[in-house]
Amino acid sequence: MYIQDQLPHNRLTDDNLRYYKAIGVDYLTIYPLPANLRNYPEMVEYLQRVRKMAEKHGLRLYNAAMGGPDEITLAQAGRDTQIELWCNWLRAMGNVGVPTLGYNFKPIGNFRTPSATGRGEAKYSTFVYEEYEKEGHDHPDKYIDEASLLANIDYFHQRIVPVAAEAGVTLALHPDDPPLPEAMGGAARIVSTLDQYERIFALNPSPNSAMLFCQGCVTEMGVDVYEAIRRMGRQDKICYVHFRNVQGRPKDFREVFVDEGDVDMFKAMQAYKEIGFEGPFMMDHTPQIPGDQEQRQGHAFATGFIRAMIQAVYR
Repeated sequence: MYIQDQLPHNRLTDDNLRYYKAIGVDYLTIYPLPANLRNYPEMVEYLQRVRKMAEKHGLRLYNAAMGGPDEITLAQAGRDTQIELWCNWLRAMGNVGVPTLGYNFKPIGNFRTPSATGRGEAKYSTFVYEEYEKEGHDHPDKYIDEASLLANIDYFHQRIVPVAAEAGVTLALHPDDPPLPEAMGGAARIVSTLDQYERIFALNPSPNSAMLFCQGCVTEMGVDVYEAIRRMGRQDKICYVHFRNVQGRPKDFREVFVDEGDVDMFKAMQAYKEIGFEGPFMMDHTPQIPGDQEQRQGHAFATGFIRAMIQAVYR
């Protein structure tokens, strides 16, 4: 089993890659990809360069990630141009041997409220619905209803899923964050429940269309996360995992250190093994430790914990 971690394209340095290798990372993700690359040959050249750089440090370039732009999520002018850009990235990834693409489909990004303070005065990414309601979150330029947003992801998938399949790349759809199946900021949210995921997969069925199983977000859905692992894993719809922990309820939660949340992480790892999951695990978010400006300490702690869980369960 493997551990994956990400870097933005502008922090792809030998120093950072050496550090990842030292703490036990196996696979590299690039997010975001460079926005200035617009054609297929440039994308292939870039990914080949990154792959060679990663391999020099004993890492494998395994994943890239992209965010859904307004042209696609809101069906604005230029949608087909943006979709073709995605298709070229998929073709380039297939050419270079990068097997998975993480993405989201939400017109408005994540919602958070002021951070809670946890152990050692670390800051926890926090969402409290009552606090959220007091703040201004209206985005008139992003208004869209559920039926329209679902139609837009259907249009998108009709065009990119066949390309992904031909390229040998698996698409990994990230949940909404927070995963509340209601309009937030004026935009509907269609990736907030497991039922919504299955509805999306049913529109354009393909083994190359799966989910990024963000264990934190799935826990925030208010479901039994161990049964959720089994439910999606038995459908072979877990592409890779954000192996993180949270405390709280769907409308009042904190993203805490991996060892102190509500989820029994050993039991969760056992569920992944039970359904035959063999993809990589990622730490995703980690609390902000005082003085840890680049979150290196947080990455090292979470990576070591994940390695221990893998060794305890899979070996």
